[in-house]
Amino acid sequence: MRVKRGLGRTLAVVSILLVVTAAATAYSYYLLQQSSSSQSQLQQLVSNLESRNTQLQQELNSGVTPNNASVLGLDPVSIYRSANRSIVTIQGDQVTTVNTFFGPQQSLQVVLGSGFVIQDTGSYYIVTNFHVLSGDTNLTVTFWNGNSYVGKVVGTDPYSDLGVVSVTAPPSQLFPIQIASSSSLQVGQPIVAIGNPFGLTGSMTFGIISQVGRTIQDPVAGNFSIASAIQFSAPINPGNSGGALLNSKGEVVGITTAVVNGAQGVGFAIPSDTIIRELPSLITTGKYNLHPYLGIGSADMSYALAQKQGTNVTYGALIEQVVPGGPASRAGLRAGNTMVTLEGTQYVIGGDIIVSLNRTKIVNTDALSTYLEGHALAGQTIQVGIIRGGSFQTVSVVLGTRPPPPSS
Repeated sequence: MRVKRGLGRTLAVVSILLVVTAAATAYSYYLLQQSSSSQSQLQQLVSNLESRNTQLQQELNSGVTPNNASVLGLDPVSIYRSANRSIVTIQGDQVTTVNTFFGPQQSLQVVLGSGFVIQDTGSYYIVTNFHVLSGDTNLTVTFWNGNSYVGKVVGTDPYSDLGVVSVTAPPSQLFPIQIASSSSLQVGQPIVAIGNPFGLTGSMTFGIISQVGRTIQDPVAGNFSIASAIQFSAPINPGNSGGALLNSKGEVVGITTAVVNGAQGVGFAIPSDTIIRELPSLITTGKYNLHPYLGIGSADMSYALAQKQGTNVTYGALIEQVVPGGPASRAGLRAGNTMVTLEGTQYVIGGDIIVSLNRTKIVNTDALSTYLEGHALAGQTIQVGIIRGGSFQTVSVVLGTRPPPPSS
């Protein structure tokens, strides 16, 4: 397959050729007007310009263009060299119980995942996913050079799928990686993912940020979604969980956590801002209990739902359910009361439509979860903008604390 050359680069080279040619012509004319002492210097200049002209013409004809990674402003080789020693393999034994004809039988399953070394207040830790550690025994951490050490779980948060591990490795073995803020990530920004898919240690892939502010469903979080997830195109596989998602500077901007089964180039990561926010609590208390809780069940508004609801508002989060005694219930937010079916999916309409939080527009349930997770804490009061009966109004809601997941 022929590779299409970069049009922008071609135009740039052609422009340079025109300038060089014009300059050479001008200087040639100027030579005729100068004294013999000046002609020698000018002849050298013209010779240099003509040489550069030939070089640019050869480059244009060859069609040489940077590779994809260079076009993206990415130097994968340098990033890998700087980050590889920070990536670890986490292995544990997970006991599962299966009911058989002969009664309950236990089986031992080896769980493999990834993680990366960080430093906090002078101490070293491994950051990984909660689901990599959940139920594990005999935890070991293996470094880039094959050395393995005993690991111990320090703290976990199922709602963000985060886990922190301490390790008995000597300081000479530990190469902490820098964590950057994920708040400035943009769609199209280049990233790389390093982890251990299928136990293949130190594997790297690269791609781009596909979207930010996603919510993902994971059994470890119970009935709640994991908010603010980063969607990216770099291929990941089982074993990548807990690995590092890096920007073009080799800094952590996320922790790879999930991939859509059967899909290619659709991976998800927990943003680094979540790690930064929760890390102190996970290290000192072993948990994080400040996730805000609104106490509703909601659905994305759409044109079809707006028609059923009898409103012209086609964006926002439609409240289908309100948890009795929860924050939304105490504040007077209203749930739906009429069930409808659209394209095979059931909805409960007639409830309030959340269109803003603290004057920030809420376009769908992803935006609702992302705002709450990134800008609010349990116990805070927020201003919820709603559409009720065709009119906009604001309701003050004191956020609660999420109940623990059923598995904890």
